[in-house]
Amino acid sequence: MDEARARDVLAVAGVLPGAAREARLLALGENAVFAAGDLVVKVGRDAELLDRARRELDIALWLAEAGVPAVRAAEPEPLLIDGHPVTVWHRLPEAVRPAEPRDLAELLRLVHALPAPALDLPPRDLLGGVERWLRLAGDAIDPADAAYLRERRDGFAAEAAALTPHLPPGPIHGDALPRNVHVGPDGPVLVDLETVSADLREHDLVVMALSHDRYGLPDEAYESFTETYGWDVRAWEGCGVLRGARETASCAWVAQHAPSNPKALAEFRRRVASLREGDETVRWYPF
Repeated sequence: MDEARARDVLAVAGVLPGAAREARLLALGENAVFAAGDLVVKVGRDAELLDRARRELDIALWLAEAGVPAVRAAEPEPLLIDGHPVTVWHRLPEAVRPAEPRDLAELLRLVHALPAPALDLPPRDLLGGVERWLRLAGDAIDPADAAYLRERRDGFAAEAAALTPHLPPGPIHGDALPRNVHVGPDGPVLVDLETVSADLREHDLVVMALSHDRYGLPDEAYESFTETYGWDVRAWEGCGVLRGARETASCAWVAQHAPSNPKALAEFRRRVASLREGDETVRWYPF
């Protein structure tokens, strides 16, 4: 789904004030995210994401009732427009500063302290999107690379299922990165709730360890995260398994953009090559 297609869906949905062509594009990935007035609209890539969109709205309501600072839904149910799920959200105030790792750690402590909700949270299916992303990549990527990632997916899925956690399992954010925190005038707020799950709390912590090891997060920034949270997941013997699973998923996620974006293809090839070579020092770049 490109921006033009997403804007066409937005126009049909008719949920934003003003013309769809005038809405501000905030992000284009699994969802196209647009803002206008005091609303934000997420347009999903395909109908397969409808159940996830519905669950995200339920999660937003649960977090509101639990008092966790998080984005709030403006409409309780998703729309399905021309095969694309559409959800409507209250727009957050302008950020007062960029989110930092310690802001994320504060919010994770709140989420990780919650008991299981009445709604049915799924396990964190970190590798569940791999097949769909590789399918979307199609002939743009080397079939041998796709086969390699499928093999890694299956291996790490089995290893992850056998892990013994250090922390008690329960609700997690599922994609715990500072980019999913918005710091407004009232403090940090969680956004992008579509991966909220019930699983090993370590899933949320491995993300930042990988950010440090692969994406160049400075030592002091990572230390501020672990100090605020109160534990460093790298001390856990299962850390490498969850890291490997997330690296596999991250490669496949980039692959879906390869057919239309040469930079995505180049980054995909860089990541796969580093995995094949077992080189954990190769720098990856956010996409």
